This record gives sequence, structure tokens and C-alpha cells, in this order.
Amino acid sequence: MRPALVAWLALSLLVGTGAAEACGEPPAARSHSVPAPRLSPEEQLSPHMPETLRCDACQAIAFQIEEQLSRAEGKVGKKALKESDYMEVLERICSQDWESYGVQELHGEKRLAGPGLPRQEPMSVMVSGGLWPSRLSKMCHSYVGEQGEAQIYEAHRRGPAALRELLCHGDKGPCAGGKAGEPAPRKALQNEL
Repeated sequence: MRPALVAWLALSLLVGTGAAEACGEPPAARSHSVPAPRLSPEEQLSPHMPETLRCDACQAIAFQIEEQLSRAEGKVGKKALKESDYMEVLERICSQDWESYGVQELHGEKRLAGPGLPRQEPMSVMVSGGLWPSRLSKMCHSYVGEQGEAQIYEAHRRGPAALRELLCHGDKGPCAGGKAGEPAPRKALQNEL
């Protein structure tokens, strides 16, 4: 019996399963290397959201507005909020920390990633922190200032699609001309014409 055991063990080693696997231990995990997105100087240093990420940023802001206003309405029994209440919620949304958002590189294209943005890859590196939270906060305050709290709340009451249309897909919205959730085609700069 002993020669058979020795032969089996030797054969296991030659085949590549090894003694550790034969004894029930899992094989060594394979490592994967995923590089962080390479950010341009504008993406690293500008206080403004880069043009290529504005549609994603708008989608994230619309998602946060929808979530927080719905949560506030849930506290009052799904009834419409008073003006002072929705104004307070909108101010709180825009002033939040936005730390759960950052940039990922997906298929060679940089995209904003975080809650409410569906294009996230589990095997990618997200660059967050830095200027991204303040950029989102500034954009949010800008939308509230441009559209007004009452118009944003009215769009929210009509549903998420109406809110995204108002903020992101209107004539001047960052996603104008693109399908819902997709950035608009890049506009040529004046010096490129």
C-alpha cells in the first residue's frame, strides 16, 4: 500500500495539483493588476468639473436630489413638502461631502463613478477625494441657482425622468443630444473650427 501512496503523491506533484491541494487546501489566489486612471492636468487641478465628465456629474446630482427629496417626503407620509422644507433639503444635498464619487477608467474612457451611476466596473480603480467633491457641490449649487428650488422640486414630483430632463438633458444640459445616461457628443471648441 505504501508504494501506491508514494506513486500517487509523486504523480500529483507532476500533474501540478500539489500536495497542498490534494489535502483540501485551496490553490493560491491569482493576482490581478488594475492601473489607476491617468488624469490630465485639467482633471487633477481645475476647480471646475471637466467637460467630459459633466453629464455623469449631472446624473449623480439628479440621483442625490431624487433620493434625498423622496426620503424627506417619506417622513411626512409621501405628501408634498413645504417650500421651506424642500429648500432646506436641496441646500443640504448640495453641501454634502460627495466623497462616494470619483473617476474610473472604463474601456479607455474616464467616467465618474458612484451612487446612481450604473457604469461601474468591479475590477477597476476609482480616484476619489481631492477636487471631485467640491466640483460636484459647486455644480449642484449652480443647478439649484439656475433652475430654482421650486422648479427642481416640481420636476422631482413628476418623477426621476423629469428631474434628469430638467437638469441634464434640456437645451443647455450637459447631456443634451445624448441618450439618457450618456454624455452628449463633444462640442467643437471655437479655436477648433
